[in-house]
Amino acid sequence: MTTSARRYLITGASRGLGLEFVRQLLGRGDRVVAACRKPGESLALTRLAGEHPGHLHVLPLDVTNARSRAELIKEVQALWGALDVLINNAGVLAENDRTPHLGQLDADHFRQAFETNTLGPLFLCEAALPLLAKGESARVAYISSTLGSIAGVSRLYTPSYSVSKAALNMAARLVAFPLGEQGIRSVSLHPGWVQTDMGGPGAPLQAQDSVAGLLQVIDHLPADARGEFLDYQGKPQPW
Repeated sequence: MTTSARRYLITGASRGLGLEFVRQLLGRGDRVVAACRKPGESLALTRLAGEHPGHLHVLPLDVTNARSRAELIKEVQALWGALDVLINNAGVLAENDRTPHLGQLDADHFRQAFETNTLGPLFLCEAALPLLAKGESARVAYISSTLGSIAGVSRLYTPSYSVSKAALNMAARLVAFPLGEQGIRSVSLHPGWVQTDMGGPGAPLQAQDSVAGLLQVIDHLPADARGEFLDYQGKPQPW
């Protein structure tokens, strides 16, 4: 896949991995729509937009809201008329849901996690399908996590996040086949344990290194990529 002046849509772009995706894509000359809940509050995106006129468009998105998703896709249609790469990065992890005891599970945490981490990416992909079908060597990436690996479970940890990421992996795999029929490649990606607001300062991996690896994986997806679960180094992960 050529990496010059391709058209990317990144969700959850105001901080963490999403913001680093935007930085690196702009640095190599791509065009980017950076979508986030409150664009006006992201000074980093505002600064990048000023530094890269015409290459970065910062647009609002509540990934859990159907109207918001539709409005975003309408804006992308008006800008480019097609989309080459969709990176579903937006995600949520309730801080007090990291290490609950059985008997303390919160149904609201699960609802929020499913709406944001599973249904949002699934339905945004569906909404973006007409644009992806017109894209050049189009592909869809879902930022998942090994916390969603059923085979890797060894304790009760981040239950709402983990269950929603496992569901995301299934959703990505299911829709990979109709996407593939239109020539659209797809993949679920574990970014590693990264130093972000979600990952915390004790994580061993820098966002720059994670995103550089993730982009390499996305760039080099084979034509038959159908929602495989890989890490930022391209290594298969257990379901």
